[in-house]
Amino acid sequence: FEMNDLFKFNSVNLDKLTETYNMGFYCHYMATWPEYFVTAESRDGSIQGYVMGKAEGQDKLWHGHVTAVTVAPMYRRLGLAKSLMNYLENISQDVYNCYFVDLFVRASNSLAIGMYTKFGYVKYRRVLGYYCGNMEDDYEDAWDMRKALPRDAYKETVVPLKHPIRPEDLEW
Repeated sequence: FEMNDLFKFNSVNLDKLTETYNMGFYCHYMATWPEYFVTAESRDGSIQGYVMGKAEGQDKLWHGHVTAVTVAPMYRRLGLAKSLMNYLENISQDVYNCYFVDLFVRASNSLAIGMYTKFGYVKYRRVLGYYCGNMEDDYEDAWDMRKALPRDAYKETVVPLKHPIRPEDLEW
């Protein structure tokens, strides 16, 4: 990934389910966790998809976090999302020695939830009102999905919680 790639993101980020951030946010991630930020490019240099993430937490909550993973519509169903997720999981395991990888997904995004489930993620807990929309009272729940890494041999960090939480109760 190079900072100039940000100017080629439109074909990927225009999807309504893709979170788009301000330039400073992307720059912060690139400066702090450059190994977690990777793009997939076509032969002509256009962006097919990207993943960005970070490592955070303490003790057994030390984990890799998927901040964004998205693939341009014309490159979907080719295994690119799986490759990008594998890359992030490998960085989390091999570079940061994390216990698990987590991500947040809109509770209404059944296609993404199904995809992450196929990738080995479980619905760990529901986060009430995590996403906000255009209206003052327009909130949507998220699923905090997790996948254990080899450091968590007994998968203790991915045992689903029985009750939902609010965003202000998140550890990280």
